[in-house]
Amino acid sequence: MEQFIEFATNNLVLIAAWVATLALLLWTEGQKGGHAVSPAIATQMINKEDAVVVDIRTKKEWDTGHITGAKHIPLADLARRIEELNKYKTKPIIVVCNIGQTAGSASKQLKEAGFENVSRLQGGITEWKGQNLPIIKKGK
Repeated sequence: MEQFIEFATNNLVLIAAWVATLALLLWTEGQKGGHAVSPAIATQMINKEDAVVVDIRTKKEWDTGHITGAKHIPLADLARRIEELNKYKTKPIIVVCNIGQTAGSASKQLKEAGFENVSRLQGGITEWKGQNLPIIKKGK
């Protein structure tokens, strides 16, 4: 720890540049992906605001379990199937992927198509399952 403190005090410009780079990286990733909501907030949005869940995972991933009432539109098909969601333009939309990374590009597409309130599920379906929240599996 002493070596780190000594390094930091001797290299303030380098440390400041690293912190600034990290902050810019986090900011740009946040802007690209849109607003993220935790599974707890997503549950509240679904129950109280009638939010629509759009699952962009592949069919194989969808079959392993999905959120009750979710609309399944794989990311590869989103651009051509986006009109299926037009009736939900004014409702909150929560985009779900596996771990929360690819939902950002889908959120961006939805915002560009005129959807007003788009969020992505932080941690994706993996976090949802990790918190033991209910899912529907194929065949049930």
